[in-house]
Amino acid sequence: MNTAITDEKPTLLLVDDDVEFLSVLAPAMTKRGFLVTTANSAETAFELAQQDAPEYAVVDLKMAGNSGLVLVRQLASLQAGTHIVVLTGFASITTAIEAIKLGATHYLAKPVDADEIVAAFGKKAGDTNVELSANPLSIDRLEWEHIQRVLTEHDGNISATARSLNMHRRTLQRKLGKNPIT
Repeated sequence: MNTAITDEKPTLLLVDDDVEFLSVLAPAMTKRGFLVTTANSAETAFELAQQDAPEYAVVDLKMAGNSGLVLVRQLASLQAGTHIVVLTGFASITTAIEAIKLGATHYLAKPVDADEIVAAFGKKAGDTNVELSANPLSIDRLEWEHIQRVLTEHDGNISATARSLNMHRRTLQRKLGKNPIT
């Protein structure tokens, strides 16, 4: 293999605990010109990044062990120029804001395809043409957003979050186990 050609490709770290998703996304991103490395956990991804900090990263938000938010902060501290896109099946305003504050470039709700991810890497500024919703959030959605904000404030600690919300831990776990309400 010609290493000069390989060295010119931008490096991409894909992090998701869904092995099937990675097995589809990795070849798609390789076809789009990236030198791809994959990891199934935030901990493994950070170890890989410490050896060779990636230029680009796609990080799933919700994984066993450390969350994607922890990894975003770690990746941004390793190399400030890393373009990080956070993916999640549990999108919320709170987690989107926190991801951006911690160093993510963009935030996308699953399902997404490789072209959407590549486009997100290219976004350098906000979009003033984003459609504004005419309908306010439902009470259930507001509750979900509030729980996510408090959970983030307590670094993902469910017990501390439940105490802060004056809620039984099991009730909180049940609410977190459900998909967000739209």
